Amino acid sequence: MPRDYDEKRDFIRVEVDCDIHFKPQGAGSEQIGRLANLSGRGMMFIAAEEIPVDTPVEIRIAAEKQVTAPLHAMVRVVRMAKQRRGDGYEIGAIITSVFDENE
Repeated sequence: MPRDYDEKRDFIRVEVDCDIHFKPQGAGSEQIGRLANLSGRGMMFIAAEEIPVDTPVEIRIAAEKQVTAPLHAMVRVVRMAKQRRGDGYEIGAIITSVFDENE
């Protein structure tokens, strides 16, 4: 289907602003960051500390409003950069698996 905009991704990115709970593999405890955008394949969130590229991370997004559906998944970090404004790091990740909360 042709698109009337410059976005060439397979999935459209949706801007989001809600908490994300995440636990990098090998970390001792869950941390809280801020989800910035979400697509059918991945996401970008803000974390206080660095998470190295290729790190598997368990994430949970709870719907603060009915705009964002809850999500419990595993992602893999594909990009990490110092946040341009403010403290923290922009973490780009692809979704590798989604947990079925009904099991």
